[in-house]
Amino acid sequence: MPRDTMVPPPMLPITPYPDPDAVLQDLIGVANLDSTDREEIHRKATKLVKRLRTEGEPGLMEVFLSEYGLSTEEGVALMCLAEALLRVPDAVTIDELIEDKIAPGKWSEHLGKSSSSLVNASTWALMFTGRVLDERDTRPLKALRGAVKRMGEPVIRRATDQAMRVMGRQFVLGQTMEKAMDRAAKMEAKGYTYSYDMLGEAAQTYADAERYRKSYADAIAKMSKRATKGDIASNPGISVKFSALHPRYEVSQRERVLEELVPVVRDLAAEAARLKIGFNVDAEEQDRLTLSLEVIERVLEDERLAGWNGFGIVVQAYGPRAGATIDWIAETAERLDRKLMVRLVKGAYWDTEIKIAQQEGLPLFPVYSRKPATDVSFLGNARKLLRHRARIYPQFATHNAHTVAAVLHMVKSEGAGREEFEFQRLHGMGESLYNIIMADENIRCRIYAPVGAHRDLLAYLVRRLLENGANSSFVNQIVNEEVPAEQVAEDPYEALGYSAPVTPGTEIFLPHRRNARGWDLSCADHLEEIEAARHPFRAHRFEAAPLLAGEAQPDAAEERASPSDPSDIVGEVRFASEADVETALTAARPWTASKEERRAVLERVADLYEENFGELFGALAREAGKTLPDAVAELREAVDFLNFYAAEIEKLDSEPLGRFVCISPWNFPLAIFTGQIAAALAAGNAVLAKPAEQAPLVGAIAARLMHEAGVPREVLQFLPGAGDVGARLTGDSRIDGVAFTGSTEVARMIKCAMAENAHPAAPLIAETGGLNAMIVDSTALPEQAVQALMESAFQSAGQRCSACRCVYVQEDIATGFLEMLTGAMEAFRPTEPWMLASDSGPLIDGEAHEEIAGYLEKMRAQDRVIYQSAAPDAGYFLGPALVRVKGIEEIEREVFGPVLHVATFKAKDLDRVIQAINSRAYGLTFGLHTRIDDRVQYVTDRIKAGNLYVNRNQIGAIVGSQPFGGEGLSGTGPKAGGPFYMPRFQKPCAPEPPKSPIVLPGPTGESNRLHLVPRPAVLCLGPTEEDKDAQIRSVERLGGKARRGDAARDLSAEPAFGAVLWWGDEETARDLALQLARREGPLLALQMGQPIIGDVFHERHLCVDTTASGGNAQLLAEVAQNDPRAKGEKPSTGPTVPTVE
Repeated sequence: MPRDTMVPPPMLPITPYPDPDAVLQDLIGVANLDSTDREEIHRKATKLVKRLRTEGEPGLMEVFLSEYGLSTEEGVALMCLAEALLRVPDAVTIDELIEDKIAPGKWSEHLGKSSSSLVNASTWALMFTGRVLDERDTRPLKALRGAVKRMGEPVIRRATDQAMRVMGRQFVLGQTMEKAMDRAAKMEAKGYTYSYDMLGEAAQTYADAERYRKSYADAIAKMSKRATKGDIASNPGISVKFSALHPRYEVSQRERVLEELVPVVRDLAAEAARLKIGFNVDAEEQDRLTLSLEVIERVLEDERLAGWNGFGIVVQAYGPRAGATIDWIAETAERLDRKLMVRLVKGAYWDTEIKIAQQEGLPLFPVYSRKPATDVSFLGNARKLLRHRARIYPQFATHNAHTVAAVLHMVKSEGAGREEFEFQRLHGMGESLYNIIMADENIRCRIYAPVGAHRDLLAYLVRRLLENGANSSFVNQIVNEEVPAEQVAEDPYEALGYSAPVTPGTEIFLPHRRNARGWDLSCADHLEEIEAARHPFRAHRFEAAPLLAGEAQPDAAEERASPSDPSDIVGEVRFASEADVETALTAARPWTASKEERRAVLERVADLYEENFGELFGALAREAGKTLPDAVAELREAVDFLNFYAAEIEKLDSEPLGRFVCISPWNFPLAIFTGQIAAALAAGNAVLAKPAEQAPLVGAIAARLMHEAGVPREVLQFLPGAGDVGARLTGDSRIDGVAFTGSTEVARMIKCAMAENAHPAAPLIAETGGLNAMIVDSTALPEQAVQALMESAFQSAGQRCSACRCVYVQEDIATGFLEMLTGAMEAFRPTEPWMLASDSGPLIDGEAHEEIAGYLEKMRAQDRVIYQSAAPDAGYFLGPALVRVKGIEEIEREVFGPVLHVATFKAKDLDRVIQAINSRAYGLTFGLHTRIDDRVQYVTDRIKAGNLYVNRNQIGAIVGSQPFGGEGLSGTGPKAGGPFYMPRFQKPCAPEPPKSPIVLPGPTGESNRLHLVPRPAVLCLGPTEEDKDAQIRSVERLGGKARRGDAARDLSAEPAFGAVLWWGDEETARDLALQLARREGPLLALQMGQPIIGDVFHERHLCVDTTASGGNAQLLAEVAQNDPRAKGEKPSTGPTVPTVE
């Protein structure tokens, strides 16, 4: 077994999740600004604001942001348009994108409102274009609109494209270094200097990383011609991103990063040192901070950098670790005898950090939750930088007049000279402010300026719009003279102490239930906790045997080997014998405890799962081949099922069905095993649980914990075994229902066995396979779509029912897209799943490996394999593969492994693609990547699948937020983890008519809606005409479709229907059940009581990542408008603010 080396060094003496108030209290002490100081700073800042409004000329970007902020639909539409338009190659899609973003806007409301003639002119053009494209417009422009739409789409296209490029020019200094430096000369003549940022997304492939390396190296060489000032601080510099120089720049890939990235950065920095220019490392997300410091430390040890003061590091004040980072930089500089530049910024990824922490179920955020706290942090850390001047050259990056005034106040009190610090601003912003400050205070100022093609503007442009487009931002307020100067220059200390405007990850589902506990797998503290908890189970031998309400007589013990390392014997299993099945069926008793007790016990099970996470993680890795991220996700899903169904108990208003058989799959041996059982128990049933033959050891742990929590033995019995055990259970006349997850073929066999032996109306709740597709059009951001595909197709070795099996890529972008996808596959590393570095574990067993490897050999013989990644020789690993097809119709069956089929399509053939996907009759998951909102609506209205995902991956449904389950050949419904699941485990009673869509809770940055779509007509068979009339009324009352039928007719010949209602004798009912079981197509229910929601409706869930265009505009706008003081709230938390000393 390999030695585990997954825990990285912490680098800093502070966790990523400290008490933010305690950290801020320390920084307030460091800032050392009493009320007298702050009053003086406020007066100076207010004067600055007033001078800016009377003397200054706001930049075009500032005017634009004021007019089209995030509070306007037009501002958000323009952000989305700018993000996508310049990368779309085909005219058809460009026209649709323009119409989608511009036509709905209320552009006339902005006409003439701006102080800039250029912005007003742009508004007029947008208003005109919008009216041309708006079919509802009945004004005199209507006739002109028709003419322009017939002849003028190229004109509109060119005009809009040019408008976006003009806007891009305001944000981008030049498309090449030569053009950028030529344009910079004007500002350099005024005393400014520059830091050039090469535009581009994070590298997805090694080829991307090499391209960015060359771009940085070329830029360093070219800017050296302007590095003639001698002093590093007076010369131009370059800003680099580590994520651009390595395709897997993340803590899980730490060893690769240190081995491959450090030499690249050393060489670039050494060249910058030789040419006497600055080399600045940009800050990225908080989960990369300690890895960045480790890379930086190793780079700084290079002797070629000795005597050079040009290495710079960015520190983000919105992170509570900012102060500790500055201390580390100062200590490292002292130890290595370097002097380093530190650019202090407020932070650019706040909305992303909030969303990730919520998704991961974390109780704290890695950033401050309110902007005033960040502003105060900036001041405390500014003072810290000024006190480290012997080893640090401070660079203060801000456009905020109050922050500038406060820094100048501290500069004076610390006695810092002009040569010992500088301010920084962004190209196109803050020019008037710094013109005044440079003239009045004789300070240095550097301009951070992006360089690159306009099509690469995405990340930078949208980030600037999000940072500065909110109503509360200084840049937005400075132009809005309705906001008093005193308010614009407000002291942030006065706004401390208010509760967070965002919900912690542990609370996003309250008051219904608590969220499952999460771990940050980039955090050394969390990784150490996990490793300590699971280490005892690294070589432990687990055991599984029947757990019965009686004496067990199991079969002989069999060893279980790990699929990743067959020499690792994970444990022993004893399968249930025929006698054990009989014992279990005889002893099974429904759970007669009260609702309150059932809820309490299930919640106790959830607690025990979390307390025993080390044992569960160990078993999941070794028996099921689960990587650590997969194991964490599976435990959290299981806990969520327990808490969700426990909370739903109070809504139940019927009786349990009796004995339920729960048969779970090997690919989710904890989550699905638990979910089926928890729902059946919550409804009061007795459960006979059979785990998958390949993964009984995990199920044994779960069953043990359920009993330990208080579930009686006669209520829950555990029967490990192969298919024969499942057949005995599902074919017994004493069972009252079956919950099954597995193949469509086995589900049909169970349906037949139940029809022959069980009560005719005993429900089969089946979630089966899928041929899941994704469509990527030419407006999609390739980097996002590729990442989504890597997760959807190859995570968990593709062994998910929800996994993407076929992607349709618009042919206009296919060549570049497939290059990026295969490059990402090259960087993907399947390996021992115990290790943090593992991107994927093995296939479950030799049989699966042989089958899928054989399929790929067949495809290779037909010259269809585009690319296959490498994989370890040990165990049952298989490298992810990309296979070319003309369409989904060429895929004969679901390939349950890391195989992605790819087809291309023309923009005009979208309907054909939708029809092809639907024609396969499966309907589990579907993914769509597009920036056209109308296309989202159009496609998702037509795709017949249970779970639809837009601009994200299509795996990992969250309980209660994204109920999971399919239709057609993919399952019977209702959806697990949804509002209609548990009633299926009870005797049917008439429900209230449902509402649709149902908005479901979830993390910020996502829209989750559950839509109810009528099934084909419910067949109403009476037996009497009065019964049929009553059945029709009961279906239609719920909002469904009904059709009168005849029980004498053969159901196999009956046109499509959604379910059968029969209120007559059991003999006829059994005959109907047998006909339904033998009928080709979807598995359909026979209901002998009142129809319930699942009989009448398909559930289709739509999840949209609303941040896909670059950020969470909605969250930032909401937080900006969340002023607790305006609501009359009083401070209730937070640090103590000093008064006069």
